[in-house]
Amino acid sequence: MLRAIDRDRFRVIPVGITRDGAFVLEDDDPDKFALRPEALPQVVDNGTRVRLPDSTLSREWTVTDAEGTRSLGDVDVVLPILHGRFGEDGTVQGLLELLGIPYAGGGVLMSAIGMNKNVTKQVLRSANVPVVPWVAVTRADLARDRALWERRVRALGLPVFVKPNEAGSSVGVSKVSRWEDLDAALDTAFAEDGLVLVEQAIVGREVECGVLPGRDGGPVRVSVAGEIVVTGREFYDFEAKYLDAPGVDLVCPADLRDGELAEMQRIAAKAFEAIGGQGLARVDFFYTGTEFYVNEVNTMPGFTPISMFPTCWIASGLTYPDLISDLLDAALAKA
Repeated sequence: MLRAIDRDRFRVIPVGITRDGAFVLEDDDPDKFALRPEALPQVVDNGTRVRLPDSTLSREWTVTDAEGTRSLGDVDVVLPILHGRFGEDGTVQGLLELLGIPYAGGGVLMSAIGMNKNVTKQVLRSANVPVVPWVAVTRADLARDRALWERRVRALGLPVFVKPNEAGSSVGVSKVSRWEDLDAALDTAFAEDGLVLVEQAIVGREVECGVLPGRDGGPVRVSVAGEIVVTGREFYDFEAKYLDAPGVDLVCPADLRDGELAEMQRIAAKAFEAIGGQGLARVDFFYTGTEFYVNEVNTMPGFTPISMFPTCWIASGLTYPDLISDLLDAALAKA
């Protein structure tokens, strides 16, 4: 969902993108996209077509429907609440930059890096940010020299997590505790992406924090930590993230000593700056009790009532409206 905002008249223009890539004018009704266990919300094609400006000389958006074409007014800033490919990966951000339209969140490069788990790990490792050991593999790699790649994967030890490189929300992710289950896990991940990561499973706590750029040239801001406590599931999967499935508790603030929190915040800020340092991010960690390992850097984290990013910032003293205003003000400042 894109939210184009006309600040002069304080209007929010909700623009949905269908699975076929059509930009449609949506209802400004949050309940329409509420998360329900029986069915995930989706943008359906309602026949409208939102048109962006045809050059940087205009900020006017229009919509065409059964009654014809009408103006939606000049748009000042866009809040791209989008996840996954063609939304979180820099593609929509690139479109907005071509048209000179300010938007919240990371830029093209930061978004692309954050979406690509393999590249993120390489960038963070080069910046001396600790990451979970991994092997990245394609079907062609396996076909060319299966024995070589099996040795590399098995060197990680059991258990391992197998995940698509550029899918989000734990889609296509499997935990493998027996090597005979590896092929099935690879097939599941390859169904989502041509590049698959096999990661060493780190025994420890899952903790996360939100990151925002500094104000007026100040240092990067990092929230308090939240913790994902998994008690009745193999891991924090899609159902737990979006359907409020049982067996997972989100605790914020997490029970960390002052020194532990300070170290986590230091690494989170370093990871954020390493991949671009714009907009916002949620940095996910595994904490062994002595070491923090960055699992992922999410450049457009969830904003649902059960999402950790807004929860951590609210626990840090920033209200939800102030958080949104912060993102929009930062977008306008870099325009």
